[in-house]
This record gives sequence, structure tokens and C-alpha cells, in this order.
Amino acid sequence: MPHDDDGDRKPRNKKKIEERDLKKMAPQLRSKYLAYEDPPKDVAESQANAAKRLLEKKKRYQQDNAPPSDEELIEREKHEKLIGQLKAAEARNRLRIMRLRYQSSKAQEISHLIACQPTALKAVRLQALVPAYPDTKDKGDGLDKLDRERVENLLEDAQGLLTNRIH
Repeated sequence: MPHDDDGDRKPRNKKKIEERDLKKMAPQLRSKYLAYEDPPKDVAESQANAAKRLLEKKKRYQQDNAPPSDEELIEREKHEKLIGQLKAAEARNRLRIMRLRYQSSKAQEISHLIACQPTALKAVRLQALVPAYPDTKDKGDGLDKLDRERVENLLEDAQGLLTNRIH
């Protein structure tokens, strides 16, 4: 058996197969046969070139990945902090927009429910019990004299003459 450069025994095929018979073989058999053959010269050269390219790439990588200086570290930290602040501001803005959209749709729904009440008295009661927008501050009395007089007249109307709607 032939020996390798390292002195180890290298397995080889016992019989030689011609090129045309090799082409006729099934791909699996061909690969098994070629596994024990010496690679062609162009393959050996390309492997050597690949090894050289890998070494060069490794050297470049080590040069590029030298430890950063203190100034670079400070700049990198400032940049990361700025990016974090921007992302936090964007998240707050998204939350604010979502909250406003929710409050708006809720207010529209409540306004629709109030508008669909069969009588004005029920509409006023629902509006007083379920405001469209939550009171963030205590406004006290939000009615002026004219509005207060109208509401009192509606509340005193026991027969519903002022509030009944005609269908």
C-alpha cells in the first residue's frame, strides 16, 4: 500500500477503472470509488489556494478586531445611549397614539349609544352616568344658567311631554 507524506498508510482502490466506465457508474458508487483516489491536480491547487486565502482572511480579521481605544469605547457608549433614547421615545409615542385611538373609538361608541336612546331623558341620564371622555380633572358645574334650566325642566317633566320622540 502506498504511504502518505506523514508515513501513514493511505487506502487506495485495488483495481483501476477507466474514465468511460467511471462516467457510467451510479453517482453513489462513483463517489465511493473517487473517495480513495488522489484528487486531480487542479483540485489540489485550489485547496492550497483556499488555505492561503483563509490564512490571509484570518490575519485581516485579527487586524480589524484589535481592541478598541478608549475614545472609540466612549463614542460607542454615547451612540448606544442615543439609540436607546430614540427607541424609548418611539415606544412612548406609539403608546400615546394607541391610547388616543382607543379613547377616541370608546368616545364614539358611547356617543352612538347616547344618540340611540328612545327618549331624551334616557339619553341625558346615560350621558351623565357614562361620559364619553373620562374626567381627568374636577370641573365642578359644567352647565351655564340656560343649560341648567333646560335640564331641570326635563327632569321635572314626569309625563315625558318634552322628551318623547315621535317615531
